Amino acid sequence: MAQQNTRLGIWLMVLTTFLFALQDGLSRHLAGEYNVFMVVMIRYWFFAIFVIAWAARSSGGLKQAVATRQPLLQIARGVLLLAEICVMVLGFVKLGLVESHAIFTAYPLLVAALSGPVLGEKVGWRRWAAIGVGFVGMLIILQPGYAVFSIYALIPFCSALMFALYGLLTRYASRQDSAQVSFFWTGTVGAVAITVVGVWFWEPMSPSDGVLMAILCCLGVSAHFLLIKSYEVAEASAVQPFAYLQLVFVTLLGLTFLGETLRWNVGVGATVVVVAGLFTLARARAAVKAPD
Repeated sequence: MAQQNTRLGIWLMVLTTFLFALQDGLSRHLAGEYNVFMVVMIRYWFFAIFVIAWAARSSGGLKQAVATRQPLLQIARGVLLLAEICVMVLGFVKLGLVESHAIFTAYPLLVAALSGPVLGEKVGWRRWAAIGVGFVGMLIILQPGYAVFSIYALIPFCSALMFALYGLLTRYASRQDSAQVSFFWTGTVGAVAITVVGVWFWEPMSPSDGVLMAILCCLGVSAHFLLIKSYEVAEASAVQPFAYLQLVFVTLLGLTFLGETLRWNVGVGATVVVVAGLFTLARARAAVKAPD
């Protein structure tokens, strides 16, 4: 087991969120030029290679990584995450990177709200209050009269809901399977599923975009590697709040390089949602020691 080093874990999480933000920016560009399914398919090919190589080098090897006690649940998780990524990339194209991520930041609140009915976990009144405040922030983001208030705003919200369900299913799966097993099934199931669909949407790619696609895949693999290392050297509760920095990096990227704008209601609403999300994370950590 790796020695605990919270400071290193935090810096690894910060770098992880930065790489994921760059990956999202490249995904937005490429999905605007090529079919979303094809872009996601190539991403998943590299992801699958990474998880297979990781499993092969881990204790127990591929045999242990494949040995799940709940294959149907693991398949459902893999397909759900794949669908979430496709929906989110579509949101980047239709709504923009900044506004899509502003809406997507609601997913921790959705996890907290659904953890009771899905997993039977107790959610105290403080977290319910934070969830309510977070959804007030969502209403601020979706204020009528602004471009973000459109049918396309449902795309990242659906993505956030799907990712929240994926997180809950992952938590449920962890009761019987190790993180290594779940990680392996996530990458391989997603790669198989998207290939069945994506090959029908293959398009020739220009050499320059081929280079960008290769960079995107390398960013994704590097980010996942750093994410694993972050959780290895520090407690998840200590580093998870810094995952919100992805919204900051995405906003800077969108404003600087993609010509997007940050509307006042999106900035204010996203701030409210993030603060509420951080509070739910803090209460969830406290609830481990004492019920709220």
